[in-house]
Amino acid sequence: MMPMERALQLTIFIEECDTWHHKPLSAEIVDRAHEAGLAGATVLRGIEGFGASSVMHGFRLLSIKQDVPLVIVIVDDEKRVREFLPVLRRLIEGGLVIVENVDVPHRASRNPVQARA
Repeated sequence: MMPMERALQLTIFIEECDTWHHKPLSAEIVDRAHEAGLAGATVLRGIEGFGASSVMHGFRLLSIKQDVPLVIVIVDDEKRVREFLPVLRRLIEGGLVIVENVDVPHRASRNPVQARA
């Protein structure tokens, strides 16, 4: 059996139209996660969904404002994820943030990536 490593998964539910100082909120969260040294962040675009407000969000052909749901997933060790939570509290007003324990059978090494040109 492959050895498991314990980690935390941070799952963030927001909407594509959410912004932070005129920048897409999803991009701001990913940038801040990168700056914080987290292992990685992935943004997933949903087709349709609703949250606590019961308002349906999704792609509407004739709508000017596309309000599709987005999910951002981050997995890292507990200390790094917990240190990132106050950053999210400052950024997210109406979204949902979930933190859960996960088992990771394999994780890529943390080699520094060359800066983007």
